[in-house]
Amino acid sequence: MNQKIKVLVVDDSAMVREILSKGLAMDPELEVVGSASDPFYARDKILKLRPDVLTLDVEMPRMDGIEFLRRLIPQCPIPVVMVSALTERGKQITFDALDAGAIDFVTKPSIDIARGLNAMLCDLREKVKIAAKARVRIRDRKLLGKSPAAPIKKAPLAESTLKVIAIGASTGGTDAIRQVLVNLPADIPGLVIVQHMPPGFTKMFADRLDTECTINVKEAQTGDKIIAGRALIAPGDYHLVVKRSGGDYIAHCKQGEKVCGHRPSVEVLFQSLAENVGSNAIGVVLTGMGHDGADGLLEMRKKGARTLAQDEATSVVFGMPKEAYKRGGAEEMVPIQKVASKLVSMFTEEA
Repeated sequence: MNQKIKVLVVDDSAMVREILSKGLAMDPELEVVGSASDPFYARDKILKLRPDVLTLDVEMPRMDGIEFLRRLIPQCPIPVVMVSALTERGKQITFDALDAGAIDFVTKPSIDIARGLNAMLCDLREKVKIAAKARVRIRDRKLLGKSPAAPIKKAPLAESTLKVIAIGASTGGTDAIRQVLVNLPADIPGLVIVQHMPPGFTKMFADRLDTECTINVKEAQTGDKIIAGRALIAPGDYHLVVKRSGGDYIAHCKQGEKVCGHRPSVEVLFQSLAENVGSNAIGVVLTGMGHDGADGLLEMRKKGARTLAQDEATSVVFGMPKEAYKRGGAEEMVPIQKVASKLVSMFTEEA
């Protein structure tokens, strides 16, 4: 019998600690070994109980979750899943937590508490199990590429793009996508990106990237033209597809059923590239659990697209890239630090 995943719950609310503990304990693969009301108690219990995964409220007394993560991860690289509020401050802190080394996050329900709570607990159970398999990475900013405080925005070379770069990611993807985009030049072909993320977070993700990158980054809207020097991020809870209209490629956002368990789905995006962009596409699968995008990347490659996947050593979770390569979709696996330069070389080779 496999050993259970040991979880420590950290939250300043006794009621929330009880709810999370009971919700996690519903899964036979998980064992809640303890709880703590703030990071100081949590530190002591980590040393005593040696949990495999920590759940952490983003807003904590005495020491906030971000400061705790920044101190904890270098000394004790334990996977952390953040429990986030849907407020603007909560979203901001959540991204700061991901930057500080958290593996993933779930959001507290704000409406329809009963149904929302069940959905959140289900999400938390799955993400704790994924986190237990994740590679915790201590952020070394020297390896993350350039990150100018105020990058100079340069106009795209044209109001269209001959090629389209499509990127898909899940767990660990916010940091991986950032590492790619901050190193792309202003004349790079238009990009379309799916990062598994709930509604309300994708716009902030895009806005944060936009302040750090030379290229422009925005949350996609139906009708957006895909143009050189701009990246479009799929909005939470909407699939993103690329269609052709005359000489332009156009983004379309739609709902519909989840695909590979996700909406937005990398598979949906990649299949649209295979159908509508063909050999003018470049597809990239980054870190994440599962197989979302693996078959779509293979279809892209069959239509003449160039394709890449992130390598195991730099992936937080080597699920999606592994499947993409195993099924024949990815031409090669590349360390995350080299993905941007590889994309530039693919673009210039065929220009």
